[in-house]
Amino acid sequence: MVADQNQQRQYFIRLFFALAAAVLILRALHLQVLDSSYQTKADATAIDEQVIYPARGTVYDRNGKILVYNNPTYDLMVTYNQVDPEMDKKAFCELLNITEKYFDETLNKNWRDPRYSKSVPFPFLTKISARDFARFQERLYQFPGFRPVLRHARGYPHKNAAHLLGYIREVNREEVDNSSGEYVPGDYIGTGGLELNYEPQLRGKKGTSLVLKDNLGREIESYSGGKFDKKPESGKDIHTTIDLELQAYGEELMQNKIGSIVALDPATGEVLAMVSTPAYDPNVLAIDRDRGKAYNELLQNPNNPLFDRSIMAQYPPGSLFKPIVALIGLQTGAITPDKAVSCGGAYYYNGMRLTGCHGHPHCYSVETGIQYSCNAYFVTVFREIIDGKNNFYNPQKGLDTFNHYLHQFGLYQQLGIDLPREKRGFYPTSRFYDDYFNRQQEGQKWNSLWIRSLGIGQGELLLTNLQMANAAAIIGNRGFYYTPHLAKELDGGKMPVPEKFTVKRKVDINKEYFDLVANGMEKVVLAGTARSAYVPGVSVCGKTGTAENPHGKDHSIFFAFAPKDNPRIAIAVYVENAGFGGTFAAPIASLMIEKLINRKIDDSRKWLEQRIMEANLMDATP
Repeated sequence: MVADQNQQRQYFIRLFFALAAAVLILRALHLQVLDSSYQTKADATAIDEQVIYPARGTVYDRNGKILVYNNPTYDLMVTYNQVDPEMDKKAFCELLNITEKYFDETLNKNWRDPRYSKSVPFPFLTKISARDFARFQERLYQFPGFRPVLRHARGYPHKNAAHLLGYIREVNREEVDNSSGEYVPGDYIGTGGLELNYEPQLRGKKGTSLVLKDNLGREIESYSGGKFDKKPESGKDIHTTIDLELQAYGEELMQNKIGSIVALDPATGEVLAMVSTPAYDPNVLAIDRDRGKAYNELLQNPNNPLFDRSIMAQYPPGSLFKPIVALIGLQTGAITPDKAVSCGGAYYYNGMRLTGCHGHPHCYSVETGIQYSCNAYFVTVFREIIDGKNNFYNPQKGLDTFNHYLHQFGLYQQLGIDLPREKRGFYPTSRFYDDYFNRQQEGQKWNSLWIRSLGIGQGELLLTNLQMANAAAIIGNRGFYYTPHLAKELDGGKMPVPEKFTVKRKVDINKEYFDLVANGMEKVVLAGTARSAYVPGVSVCGKTGTAENPHGKDHSIFFAFAPKDNPRIAIAVYVENAGFGGTFAAPIASLMIEKLINRKIDDSRKWLEQRIMEANLMDATP
């Protein structure tokens, strides 16, 4: 009985193991014979992390017009050991518009070089336009081993604002090394303009896709069904302060001229237009295979179209500086509003004719001194500021006080606009003159008479055109400004504009003195040196200037704000080698003012617009 039970137990045990073995055999048969997926995965020897590039942020003008958009472009990657040696090489090259020599030289690397591997993809051809790639894509299946990677170049629907927008290019080795892993070779980076200044916001964040690859480098499938893939994050859009219509109009007025226009909204510091000429079409520096040639041509152009004269050129302000001298003289008590100065065609000292002037009526007040732009008047005012009551033999104190106010106007410093490479300009300090005159003769002293040219905006004084426009904004605002800037809104308002652009910066000069100077500047346009800046129905307050040019014809300068009260625009125009300020700079500014305020040019002034647009001053360049 017991023996029968043992036999039965052994029978069930054997049956259990037999069934288990059968199940295992059937499972193995399914995995190894019937289902090839696991065999395929078993051949996979690596997980390849492929980069997915984000779209850069779009750039708009203040009215929502697109200034910069993304233009799809493609890089063609190749894995050497997957290329079919029997492929139709001739057809392949024709589709991509390359030579067979390029094909052979690019495909065959030095495989002893550790940078290359026959089983690792490397760039075969970059910067393929979407149009060219579309033609190639239809036959891509015929060329195993080649894989496209979508990139985002830049496109420009308008030919304007190249200096403001900047461009993108491939990163260099130094940028890669200093990026803490943010960039790798082949990545794009903003260069110049807004593209550089707002690179962290515009570039977005790269995504990744994990792909299983076999030991020959062939893609098998997404790793873990894409569970660990990371989607790219597009860059943030930027709405700028630029008025595209006004910007384009300014560029038309400045064609065939060398110089700059800067137009600001005094109430906010927003840049309405910023023109630098000669300029270039931003499309010529878009990412494509012709970009290198185009860049070299711009680089070799003797007129330097890559140079942004709005913020990088440093000019003597000439007579534009006189309203500032008047303001400082009034605030320091060096002069009174009814200060009168005689002018016999020059500034005289002890009977010697030292600084020339033009013929004009008698200047019996600060307002008329500005109206007639009298050199004798402002040399006198400047000297009284520097000398004070007892400073003739100690001018350092007076000059330091003078410079204290200049600094409040934003001079001899970067204003902080959101563009790279802004210059700071220059005003000479007492230490500068101490060192300078001591080098001429040890122990040499100086006085206000020796530096009198500063009073009329000459000598060592240098300003950028942006600083000049900002000075006009300060006078228009009666004593304050906001840092000029180009970013109006980031990411649809989700990201704040930098705080420094919202801080009111004040000048410690009484409002009543600004009112006097504004009155004088209005008279300049109504019955002074800038009648050509008159705009029907608009109260324009301006000041002409003519900066001496030792190398050729003088430079034409003008700054203004309008209307007189609660101004909507402050503007500075600098036209090199154009002569008197009233000849070109003033009418250009008046046309810009009229275009902004009225959105059109009155028929009675069409002749002026035509004269400016047709004028070619490039031949006047030395």
